[in-house]
Amino acid sequence: MTHILRIDASARRENSISRDLTTQIVEKLSPATVTTRDLAEGVPLLDEAWIGANFTPADARSPEQAETLALSDALVAEVKAADTLVIGLPIYNFGVPAALKAWIDQIARVGVTFRYTETGPEGLLSGKRAIIALASGGTEAGSAIDFATGYIRHLLGFIGITDVTFVTADRMAIDPEATLAGARQQVAALAA
Repeated sequence: MTHILRIDASARRENSISRDLTTQIVEKLSPATVTTRDLAEGVPLLDEAWIGANFTPADARSPEQAETLALSDALVAEVKAADTLVIGLPIYNFGVPAALKAWIDQIARVGVTFRYTETGPEGLLSGKRAIIALASGGTEAGSAIDFATGYIRHLLGFIGITDVTFVTADRMAIDPEATLAGARQQVAALAA
């Protein structure tokens, strides 16, 4: 059975297009085991203690450093356990929400989810699929003012996830009915 990691990044819990789309996508891919991570509940930003703990070899970390990395370790374990990531991506001010960026910072760890080699960086999480449920009032996906889709695609590839599909509802302020109808068609077309 497929294991899905559902990531919701919208600050809205009600009337959120990206959350509605992640629900539709998960339902389309079911039956599956689903782990849900709601980033609106908060994800800590990196700080000096986190950086120090992360760059201390695991066998040399103090108990305090291990505790500092406990959430990051749990978030990485969720990603590693999943076959498919379903990520709700509302575009805020042309980019990803701060909570999603904080989650990315917690999981993009050298030696854990990627490594550097003589030929460049290598992602360590290959063989996974990601489906991104994008919602935007008027920032069209792939346009010159969209700094979210390229970033999330690059970051996922950086950690080894190169099978990335976008379901887009990116014109909600312009034509919500047609935009939602298009997004539902994209969900229906997804391979289970």
